Amino acid sequence: MKVPKRLQPLVDDGLVDDVLYQLMSGKEAQVYVVRCGDTLRCAKVFKEAQKRSFKQAVEYQEGRKVRNTRRARAMGKKTRYGQKEQEDAWLNAEVDALYRLASAGVRVPEPFGFVDGVLLMELVADETGEAAPRLDDVTLSHEQAIDYHRRIIDDVVRMLCAGLVHGDLSEFNVLVDPQGPVIIDLPQAVDAAGNNNAERMFQRDVNNMRRHFGRFAPELMNTNYAGEIWDLYESGKLHPGSPLTGLFQHDETAANVDEIMDVIDAAKEEEQERRERQQDDED
Repeated sequence: MKVPKRLQPLVDDGLVDDVLYQLMSGKEAQVYVVRCGDTLRCAKVFKEAQKRSFKQAVEYQEGRKVRNTRRARAMGKKTRYGQKEQEDAWLNAEVDALYRLASAGVRVPEPFGFVDGVLLMELVADETGEAAPRLDDVTLSHEQAIDYHRRIIDDVVRMLCAGLVHGDLSEFNVLVDPQGPVIIDLPQAVDAAGNNNAERMFQRDVNNMRRHFGRFAPELMNTNYAGEIWDLYESGKLHPGSPLTGLFQHDETAANVDEIMDVIDAAKEEEQERRERQQDDED
């Protein structure tokens, strides 16, 4: 096929030898199958900000670290430069997440480089070498559903231990190759510790998986891995390989208001005494 304009620099630089066909066009990017030497890979071409339907929502960007203080200040402004810096940070988020999660043992496509808004990465393939299907397009047996759900849960645990929440995990963002599920599409991944929306997004991600696999294994609908995993995470007890049961109930015990007020009053008295001592010292 004719080389798309955005892929021409990769061809000129020898990173891509041939563009074979367009694999998909989504809300944030177009994906092409390309040939690099004797290997088939994917080239994910991110759409320009004004052409994407998936907006860079504030809830996804909260807590993302920007090492360069000049860039951080610029991103907080509405100038053209600030918007460009914000766009670059958004696009680089998926690349950073892929490297980070691959190192943590999460099954994600292997990244090979990021050039001018184009992410070159592994082609997740089926037995014939063609692009692997999405989870949504696969009919599972009961045993497969239980197995794949367990693998996804293991991966979201590894992801959370690496400090990230996918933020948009569903059957449309998981591919299935001969070895099992592979998680894809991570530009909106959020910082688990620095984002106030992280818990809600994590719950949604895990419950999306429960709902999908529950179509093939109904007993999964009675589990609460989302609550169990997040509770372990908040208490500092979560690690890859943590034993999970899927059985979890939120503590609905009413708070002892009188006890809490006593603590507050004691703190106030302590502060008042500190100020009085400080005043006496100054006098």
